[in-house]
Amino acid sequence: MKDLRVYFRIMKGTVKAVDGVSFQLKRGETMGLVGESGCGKTTTAYAITRLLPNNGEIVGGEIRFNNALVGRAHVATEVNEALKRTTWFEEVQAILGSQEAEIAERQKALMEAEARVAAAPEEARGPLIAAVDPIRAQVAARLHEAELIQTLRAVGAAPPSDELKAALQAVVDDDLKGFTAARRRRRMDREIETEINTIRWSQVSMIFQSAMNAFNPVYRVGDQIAEALLTHFPDMTKEQARDRVLQLFSRVGIDQSRVDGYPHEFSGGMRQRSMIAMALACNPQLLIADEPTTALDVIMQDRILAEIRDLQRELNISMIIITHDISVVAEVAEKIGIMYGGKLFEYGNIMEVFDRPANPYTLGLMSAFPSIKGNRKRLRAIPGSPPDLSDPPPGCRFHPRCRFAQEICREKDPPMVEVASGHWSLCHFAKEIYEGTLRES
Repeated sequence: MKDLRVYFRIMKGTVKAVDGVSFQLKRGETMGLVGESGCGKTTTAYAITRLLPNNGEIVGGEIRFNNALVGRAHVATEVNEALKRTTWFEEVQAILGSQEAEIAERQKALMEAEARVAAAPEEARGPLIAAVDPIRAQVAARLHEAELIQTLRAVGAAPPSDELKAALQAVVDDDLKGFTAARRRRRMDREIETEINTIRWSQVSMIFQSAMNAFNPVYRVGDQIAEALLTHFPDMTKEQARDRVLQLFSRVGIDQSRVDGYPHEFSGGMRQRSMIAMALACNPQLLIADEPTTALDVIMQDRILAEIRDLQRELNISMIIITHDISVVAEVAEKIGIMYGGKLFEYGNIMEVFDRPANPYTLGLMSAFPSIKGNRKRLRAIPGSPPDLSDPPPGCRFHPRCRFAQEICREKDPPMVEVASGHWSLCHFAKEIYEGTLRES
């Protein structure tokens, strides 16, 4: 993932839910994504699987899986990519070329209208001119587009100049505001959905945040798991799918006799295990576990985490585990990412980050959680609340709550600093915190 940005449109503006997140995960590795509620963890997961709600949009960055882009961001990105390809001119012609006949018709209508204006008495020309002006403006716009079409044909497949690119982009942007925009956006959405459907659940699957609500209450649990198998493996018979579901039930510790049960007939732990079975159904390469232990008691949490860890290692699955509980990550992950305010504040090897944190927010999280080892010490909560991401504070987003904040933190965005090999921190004073030389302000 490189510089991922996911924004939501709401009535009072734009919520920058994920704002420039980058990380890398190798095959078989586990990364924990930690942070307070509302910091962008789940939105990051939904961006990977392209399950964002209607008002959410990937506005920038890249998500690559096995070195291939996962979907595309939005219309502007699609147009820019089209202009870079050798057939870039055909892409724009598809938008503009069909309008040539309309241009001729509008020119003819304009000539007839202007002739009527010229023949009308002087006192009657005012209303007629007012009626003709919109037609004249439309024809002028269409003629401009026609000139661009002719230019496209003249240059053929030659690389476009920056000036021509800018002119084409302006026309395309204007064109994308109307009916053609809606039609093109729908076509692109269908293409992206088709593209992502080939890898969603078969290669990238997800354990959703609340297994209590993730299953359809009117379908049997076994049938819902089998549906994923039948969708991604069209040659698989229903009998084979059922056998696979029975194997999955045994693997996650559920009696096979419960395969025909409904979600309401399962306990919370059983539903959580069934959700894990569904996520593993197609042998994915990447498993995203979003708060997999929410609403479970500590004993069941330990069992579920142990099962996930054992299955992940047995099948060599990469995993992203999302949680607000930093102790959960310590138990299962090799890497850790600390998120706050839509940004990745610290990222690196989990032992390195735990032993020598380099960010004030990470220090705050660790100080707020008790340790069962070493001397007892008073817990230290982080004051205040996470920022409103529709109107985040200037400078560092954590500075209103940071005990190390200085003037530069309130004025400038912090850089991402590599304090050690593979250990990154988003802080003006990352090295000083890492070395333990920075004092509280």
